[in-house]
Amino acid sequence: MTMRIEWRNKTTSLPNGATALVAFPGVANIGKVAVDSICDLHESVEVARLHPIGLPPHAELDEDGLLAPPHFSVQHVTASGQHPLITLTGKAQPNEPGQQSTLAREVMEFLEQQNVSTVLVLAGMIDKPELKETFAVASSAAFRIDMESQGVDVRRNEPRSGAIGLAALLASMGPLYSINSACIIATTVGNSEDILGSQRMIEHLEQWFGFGLTVPTNGDEWLRDKLKAIAPSTMDDLVGEMTASHDAFYM
Repeated sequence: MTMRIEWRNKTTSLPNGATALVAFPGVANIGKVAVDSICDLHESVEVARLHPIGLPPHAELDEDGLLAPPHFSVQHVTASGQHPLITLTGKAQPNEPGQQSTLAREVMEFLEQQNVSTVLVLAGMIDKPELKETFAVASSAAFRIDMESQGVDVRRNEPRSGAIGLAALLASMGPLYSINSACIIATTVGNSEDILGSQRMIEHLEQWFGFGLTVPTNGDEWLRDKLKAIAPSTMDDLVGEMTASHDAFYM
């Protein structure tokens, strides 16, 4: 394995049987914002950093003011549900398809070694503005049946053209590593930061899987806080654009 594992905060392993919520920057950043928001809304601690080959060569200051090489962060989230929950996310992924394939295998090998039971990859899909859908796509018949029994909207004909990239590989490779894996998709018109689409994603995760998540329910207030973090100088205009002239849940 070329990927190095850096354990953090006196941790040497992941919770046994955990579910991993995985997201990277992508369409409207729906999955990435959802994962970041889940970590913000709950007590969470960084338990590991994954250092693969192929990430853009951009070292940044971390939360401790230390220069850190590019990495993926794994956090243990404390929610009120009974099932252990972790998140895995990063600011970028390799550009080369071969490096994405290698990294996907190494990440899945790591999760398999750590006895992770389920990988749910969160992503957005561009669709018509009037469609505000959230659904799952499974990678095995057995997991599809399990999710359907839990009331999950599991599709068999979408995304019609398939999916590409690191996230798509992770969502599809679970059966190779005895891990349940699926992609949870929220439709969007493709805004650079679809905050309301991310909120819808969190709502469905809690409704379907019962992780014990705190779901943002304060509407505009939660939206404004997120937009302020993204673009402080244009917060009011962005909120007005997204909520004033149409349904507040426009994606």
